[in-house]
Amino acid sequence: MELTQCINYLLTTAQHTVFQYLNAKLSQYDVTPSQYGVLSCLWQKGYATPKQISEILCLETSTISGVLDRMQKKGLIDRTMDREDRREVRVMATEKGKALQEPISKIIDEVNEEVLKNFSPEEITTLKENLRTIAKGKYA
Repeated sequence: MELTQCINYLLTTAQHTVFQYLNAKLSQYDVTPSQYGVLSCLWQKGYATPKQISEILCLETSTISGVLDRMQKKGLIDRTMDREDRREVRVMATEKGKALQEPISKIIDEVNEEVLKNFSPEEITTLKENLRTIAKGKYA
Protein backbone atom coordinates (compact mmCIF):
# COMPACT_ATOMS: atom_id res chain seq x y z
CA MET A 1 0.00 0.00 0.00
CA GLU A 2 1.24 3.47 -0.83
CA LEU A 3 2.13 5.50 2.28
CA THR A 4 -0.33 8.29 1.51
CA GLN A 5 -3.18 5.73 1.47
CA CYS A 6 -2.30 4.25 4.87
CA ILE A 7 -4.82 5.10 7.62
CA ASN A 8 -2.01 5.84 10.08
CA TYR A 9 -0.48 8.36 7.67
CA LEU A 10 -3.83 10.03 7.02
CA LEU A 11 -4.74 10.27 10.71
CA THR A 12 -1.27 11.49 11.68
CA THR A 13 -1.08 14.19 9.02
CA ALA A 14 -4.64 15.37 9.71
CA GLN A 15 -3.96 15.50 13.46
CA HIS A 16 -0.68 17.34 12.92
CA THR A 17 -2.33 19.96 10.71
CA VAL A 18 -5.13 20.63 13.21
CA PHE A 19 -2.67 20.60 16.14
CA GLN A 20 -0.43 23.20 14.47
CA TYR A 21 -3.41 25.42 13.62
CA LEU A 22 -4.77 25.19 17.18
CA ASN A 23 -1.31 25.76 18.65
CA ALA A 24 -0.95 28.99 16.67
CA LYS A 25 -4.36 30.22 17.83
CA LEU A 26 -3.70 29.37 21.50
CA SER A 27 -0.22 30.90 21.54
CA GLN A 28 -1.61 34.35 22.36
CA TYR A 29 -2.58 32.91 25.77
CA ASP A 30 0.69 30.97 26.19
CA VAL A 31 -1.28 27.71 26.28
CA THR A 32 -0.56 24.59 24.23
CA PRO A 33 -3.21 22.20 22.91
CA SER A 34 -2.22 19.68 25.61
CA GLN A 35 -2.55 22.33 28.29
CA TYR A 36 -5.96 23.27 26.87
CA GLY A 37 -6.96 19.61 27.29
CA VAL A 38 -6.01 19.71 30.97
CA LEU A 39 -7.78 23.03 31.53
CA SER A 40 -10.89 21.72 29.79
CA CYS A 41 -10.98 18.75 32.18
CA LEU A 42 -10.66 21.08 35.15
CA TRP A 43 -13.23 23.55 33.86
CA GLN A 44 -15.74 20.71 33.56
CA LYS A 45 -14.93 18.79 36.74
CA GLY A 46 -13.63 21.47 39.11
CA TYR A 47 -10.67 19.30 40.02
CA ALA A 48 -9.15 15.97 38.99
CA THR A 49 -6.23 13.71 39.81
CA PRO A 50 -3.35 13.40 37.35
CA LYS A 51 -4.49 9.82 36.68
CA GLN A 52 -8.04 10.95 35.86
CA ILE A 53 -6.69 13.65 33.52
CA SER A 54 -4.42 11.15 31.75
CA GLU A 55 -7.36 8.75 31.27
CA ILE A 56 -9.66 11.46 29.89
CA LEU A 57 -6.98 12.74 27.49
CA CYS A 58 -5.68 9.24 26.60
CA LEU A 59 -2.14 10.20 27.56
CA GLU A 60 0.46 8.49 29.72
CA THR A 61 0.60 9.64 33.35
CA SER A 62 4.29 10.51 32.87
CA THR A 63 3.35 12.79 29.97
CA ILE A 64 0.69 14.51 32.07
CA SER A 65 3.20 15.09 34.88
CA GLY A 66 5.38 17.19 32.61
CA VAL A 67 2.39 19.12 31.27
CA LEU A 68 1.19 19.80 34.83
CA ASP A 69 4.68 20.96 35.89
CA ARG A 70 4.78 23.51 33.06
CA MET A 71 1.22 24.66 33.78
CA GLN A 72 1.97 25.12 37.47
CA LYS A 73 5.03 27.24 36.61
CA LYS A 74 2.77 29.42 34.43
CA GLY A 75 0.32 29.82 37.30
CA LEU A 76 -2.53 28.04 35.48
CA ILE A 77 -3.04 25.22 37.99
CA ASP A 78 -2.42 24.29 41.60
CA ARG A 79 -1.80 20.80 42.98
CA THR A 80 -2.88 19.98 46.51
CA MET A 81 -3.02 16.86 48.65
CA ASP A 82 -6.46 15.37 49.23
CA ARG A 83 -7.23 15.87 52.93
CA GLU A 84 -8.91 12.48 53.21
CA ASP A 85 -6.32 10.51 51.20
CA ARG A 86 -2.89 12.11 51.40
CA ARG A 87 -1.63 9.82 48.62
CA GLU A 88 -3.97 11.52 46.16
CA VAL A 89 -3.10 14.81 44.47
CA ARG A 90 -5.87 17.11 43.29
CA VAL A 91 -5.27 19.38 40.35
CA MET A 92 -7.33 22.58 40.14
CA ALA A 93 -7.32 25.57 37.82
CA THR A 94 -6.13 28.79 39.42
CA GLU A 95 -8.00 32.05 38.92
CA LYS A 96 -5.65 32.71 36.00
CA GLY A 97 -6.53 29.30 34.52
CA LYS A 98 -10.25 29.82 35.10
CA ALA A 99 -10.12 33.25 33.43
CA LEU A 100 -8.98 31.59 30.19
CA GLN A 101 -12.14 29.48 29.85
CA GLU A 102 -14.18 32.00 27.87
CA PRO A 103 -11.51 33.22 25.41
CA ILE A 104 -10.07 29.74 24.82
CA SER A 105 -13.52 28.18 24.38
CA LYS A 106 -14.17 30.78 21.70
CA ILE A 107 -10.91 29.80 19.95
CA ILE A 108 -11.84 26.10 20.13
CA ASP A 109 -15.21 26.86 18.52
CA GLU A 110 -13.53 28.93 15.79
CA VAL A 111 -10.92 26.24 15.06
CA ASN A 112 -13.58 23.54 14.87
CA GLU A 113 -15.67 25.70 12.55
CA GLU A 114 -12.69 26.47 10.30
CA VAL A 115 -11.41 22.89 10.12
CA LEU A 116 -14.87 21.50 9.36
CA LYS A 117 -16.13 24.29 7.08
CA ASN A 118 -15.94 22.15 3.93
CA PHE A 119 -18.11 19.39 5.41
CA SER A 120 -21.88 19.18 5.55
CA PRO A 121 -23.50 18.69 8.98
CA GLU A 122 -24.12 15.04 8.06
CA GLU A 123 -20.48 14.57 7.02
CA ILE A 124 -19.31 16.14 10.30
CA THR A 125 -21.48 13.74 12.28
CA THR A 126 -20.19 10.77 10.27
CA LEU A 127 -16.57 11.90 10.56
CA LYS A 128 -16.82 12.23 14.35
CA GLU A 129 -18.57 8.87 14.68
CA ASN A 130 -15.92 7.20 12.53
CA LEU A 131 -13.06 8.75 14.50
CA ARG A 132 -14.67 7.61 17.77
CA THR A 133 -15.01 4.10 16.34
CA ILE A 134 -11.32 4.05 15.41
CA ALA A 135 -10.34 5.44 18.83
CA LYS A 136 -12.31 2.71 20.64
CA GLY A 137 -10.85 -0.07 18.50
CA LYS A 138 -9.10 -3.06 19.97
CA TYR A 139 -6.24 -3.96 17.66
CA ALA A 140 -4.10 -6.90 18.62
